[in-house]
Amino acid sequence: MANKRIVIIGGGPTGLGAAYRLHELGYDNWVLYEKSDDVGGHSTSHKDPQGFVWDEGGHVIFSHYPYFDKLIDDMLGKEIHERVRESWVYLKDVCVPYPFQNNLRYLPKALQISCLLGAAKAAASRNGDATNFRDWTLSTFGEGIAEAFMFPYNSKVWTTPLDRMSKGWIAERVSVVDFKRLLENVLYEKDDVAWGPNNKFRFPLHGGTGEIYRRMARRFPDKVRTGKKLAEVDTSQRKVSFADGSGDYYDVLISTAPLDLLATMLKPADTRLREAATLLEHNDLLVLGFGLKKKIDTGKCWVYFADPEMPCYRATFFSHYSPFNVPNGDTEQYSSLMCEMSVPLGQTVDVERVLEQTLCGLIRNKILDESDRARIISRYQRRVAYSYPIPTLDRDRALAVLQPALAQHDIYSRGRFGAWRYEIGNMDHSVLMGVEAANHIVKGDQELVFYSS
Repeated sequence: MANKRIVIIGGGPTGLGAAYRLHELGYDNWVLYEKSDDVGGHSTSHKDPQGFVWDEGGHVIFSHYPYFDKLIDDMLGKEIHERVRESWVYLKDVCVPYPFQNNLRYLPKALQISCLLGAAKAAASRNGDATNFRDWTLSTFGEGIAEAFMFPYNSKVWTTPLDRMSKGWIAERVSVVDFKRLLENVLYEKDDVAWGPNNKFRFPLHGGTGEIYRRMARRFPDKVRTGKKLAEVDTSQRKVSFADGSGDYYDVLISTAPLDLLATMLKPADTRLREAATLLEHNDLLVLGFGLKKKIDTGKCWVYFADPEMPCYRATFFSHYSPFNVPNGDTEQYSSLMCEMSVPLGQTVDVERVLEQTLCGLIRNKILDESDRARIISRYQRRVAYSYPIPTLDRDRALAVLQPALAQHDIYSRGRFGAWRYEIGNMDHSVLMGVEAANHIVKGDQELVFYSS
């Protein structure tokens, strides 16, 4: 390719993945613009005044790609903390190892029987005709497992009726059932906890997940411009304009901005694209942190909550990810719990009320004691816009309009919200989308992750 000007919008995993690859290739005619004052996107990290580090939600490092593994090694070296995943599901009166459906032996007998009978019925009648996520859940797991965990938990995460969601995003995100395996686990009282790509994971020793991306950006400091919020993309002049009045011209644009917002920024305005963008749905995330002057002595990494009385769907023992997520790296004196609650778009939240409800839930589930209230020295809160790109039944129809139209203008919309495909929304997917976009633009290589089915 000729020496075309490449402009990258967004300094998260995808934007920095593209930037890092261009730097590796020795390609110099590019620049990256990030709206925040720091890089990392939703994979950034924050330190509160008490010295606790918090991510914008629960991130762990696991990978499908050797390139991503090498990148992490290059960025962090030996400054990494490794863990074997130990995660659990909390119901009202019981705690079950994850995946829930593989560890039914922990349930009370009546619920255990209900789950097994439902799974047996589903296994006998499975026909593959499910047209949405709710029906797929019933036909895959049966009514018992669905009602006990899958329905209440996923309703909390997605804040969307499950029958409005596609089943096509599932892939490795959900452990499907093998009835013979479920029955053997119950009869022989076997734990079955190793499922999933993140059963082992790594985490930066210092600085939270955001440290990965801060170190990437330091490789090319003159190319990264922060405090630049995108306001308009003029496709006829090939110009991007920012909220501060500045702008830049491009030959090729790699955008990691949310696709629905990008569609509204295009000039000249395209009614068809704006209408398609209205079909894309997402929710926000409320991150609640409790920093304690107390050691939490447990091997658990994170826990899921199906109980509707608990507003959060997940709690992470964040001080277990790295000792330096607490003040002075002193996990003998300090610990931290990070909880996540999905918030429907446009909904206001009484954060203090939710903090108290969450704390009560942690105490009710015996994760904390009532006496620990006096040991809380940090109560952290952050609302994160654009958390989950919801795989609704209309999503693919919208993407089929938006992505080809953008490609005609040499706009590559990539990343968790640029692609708007949750099934390729992990950090490793996101970085590789940027890397492969750069490879395609410069060398003509095929983009494998973005075009994966």
